[in-house]
Amino acid sequence: MTVNVLVVDDSAFFRRRIKDILEKHPQIKVIGFADNGREAIDKAVQLAPDVITMDYEMPQMNGIVAVREIMNIKPTPILMFSSLTYEGARVTLDALDAGAVDYLPKSFESMASDPGASAALLQEKVLSIVRRGAPRGAAMARPAAPPAGAAPRPGMPPSAAPRPGMASAPGAAPAAGGGAKAGPGSRGPLMSQVVEDLRRNKPRAILIGSSTGGPVALQKVLSMLPSSFPFPLLIVQHMPSTFTTAFAERLNRICQVEVREAQDGDLLRPGVAYLAPGGRQMLLDDRGLGLHISDGNDKFQYKPCVDVTFGSAAKNIKGRLLGLVLTGMGSDGREGCRLLKKTNSMVWSQDEESCVVYGMPQAVESAGLSDAVLSVDELGRCLKDIG
Repeated sequence: MTVNVLVVDDSAFFRRRIKDILEKHPQIKVIGFADNGREAIDKAVQLAPDVITMDYEMPQMNGIVAVREIMNIKPTPILMFSSLTYEGARVTLDALDAGAVDYLPKSFESMASDPGASAALLQEKVLSIVRRGAPRGAAMARPAAPPAGAAPRPGMPPSAAPRPGMASAPGAAPAAGGGAKAGPGSRGPLMSQVVEDLRRNKPRAILIGSSTGGPVALQKVLSMLPSSFPFPLLIVQHMPSTFTTAFAERLNRICQVEVREAQDGDLLRPGVAYLAPGGRQMLLDDRGLGLHISDGNDKFQYKPCVDVTFGSAAKNIKGRLLGLVLTGMGSDGREGCRLLKKTNSMVWSQDEESCVVYGMPQAVESAGLSDAVLSVDELGRCLKDIG
């Protein structure tokens, strides 16, 4: 199968370079170009590409507005190019809010010279997001309505109506096409029994790992939790260092639980979500009560790495844990979940239907490590229930 790509960038150099890189892969063909957002919308309708690569800063219409319009008119998987700055991170998160699927850092140096691994990553991203098919509209979740009588967090926007197809209360019927599948191949206890088991045996902490599509999935899950959520959450999202600061700030504004970028020496507190800083590793101290942020080594492909944090938690937090593996490329999280299971902890994974890329959850499920396989909305509801 040939993947047809529309390249959108106001720089002729970048348009040519992206084309050259993509077409080195035998399955990818660039079928058109656009140098501004308005033209991108027209070409998306005219050419019906399988994937669009999108720049942000362009004349006539910027990339975010173009993404939003394309998602309204002709939903298409869109890969954003982003600068590795705080402002670039903020813009990229806005693009994901508008409906983009994923992003890649945009570097003149890597594009001008032999890009090597950067080229392979671009090709891999394009191929992975096209397998998911056309998105169903803008992806970021709106914040969940706060519990009755609860005061909104400072700076949190007004609550919005539930998204179509999402159950409005715990215990309501699951969305069409959802449905909990407890364990690999639908083996294992019913989801209600899994939740009840966790209510009786409260986990010491909630661990969450994600990659491609993770910012959207994490926002959906965390926005459903009340400010009184009784467990600390440790979150590992594959992101550059400049992005995790902006992402933590964004989540903290819109969620009722407190979300912060983890710092060395942080003590775990209920109702606080600690986001692993990009480019570093997040571990638990020897007592399992606080965090140790380390530069780590080159043994692991990812910084931060889900396996590292999950493994450290399994070793140092005495008691039961709950690990969640969300959408993402690759298999990061599988070995960490294996260690969690050895401590009698539970593991939930996101289902294929609601994933952008099914790699990480699939690796966990295929290894027989998932106690439950759930849609992203169900994951949020079940976390809320066990609280």
